[in-house]
Amino acid sequence: MRLLLTISLWLALGIAQAESVRMLVQSSPLAGSQYYALDTLVGDMRAGDLLTLVREADNRHDRKAVRVEWRGHKIGYVPRAENRALAAAMDAGERVSARISKLRDDPDPWRRVEFEVFLHL
Repeated sequence: MRLLLTISLWLALGIAQAESVRMLVQSSPLAGSQYYALDTLVGDMRAGDLLTLVREADNRHDRKAVRVEWRGHKIGYVPRAENRALAAAMDAGERVSARISKLRDDPDPWRRVEFEVFLHL
């Protein structure tokens, strides 16, 4: 609620135009990457690379699932514990984007890729 009030105030005061504002709303590790082609792709990935978020409302394991893709390759998911608000925003037609924020050479797949999600206002 506070976030919506702050955004409304910015827009009402003319401090920012809706088309030019993007707000960081989430930073997460990539979930499930060990089941996809991340090992073959990670050498080409760079911090700052854009990611595609795809809503999977019909996912049989998680109705709030949001798939993460890099250059058309499925690389994992937004963690289940962190996907509820993002799924709701996507379902409501909100514009969101994501990018790789950190890459690590780590044997733990949960620590290899961290990404940020932005809401476009």
